[in-house]
Amino acid sequence: MVLTLTLHQDLYGDVYFPIQLVIFLNEPDQDFMGGEFVLTQKIPRAQSKAIVLTPKKGDVLIFTTNFKPKKGKQGYYRVNMKHGVSEVKSGERYTLGIIFMMR
Repeated sequence: MVLTLTLHQDLYGDVYFPIQLVIFLNEPDQDFMGGEFVLTQKIPRAQSKAIVLTPKKGDVLIFTTNFKPKKGKQGYYRVNMKHGVSEVKSGERYTLGIIFMMR
C-alpha cells in the first residue's frame, strides 16, 4: 500500500491549541522506506520553504498547528506552517499523533 498525505493543518474550529505532537513508533529504512515528515513555511512575499525530517523510532516531534512568529526588520510577522508525509515506498509507517483541543 502506498500512502501519500497532502500538506495540511489540523485546525478543527475557530479555537485551537497552538502546538501538536507526533511520536514515531517504528524505524525508517528498516520497517519502511520513504515516509519522511515534511513541514512547509509560507513566508509572505517569498517562496515556501520545505523542511524534511526523518525521525527515528521513539522520537517525538512538537510542531505548530497553524503558524509561527518570525522576527523581521520591522518586527514580528506570521509564517504559516503546514505538515504532511512523503510517499511511503515500502513497508508500514506507524506514528501516534496528538492534537490538543481547547474548549
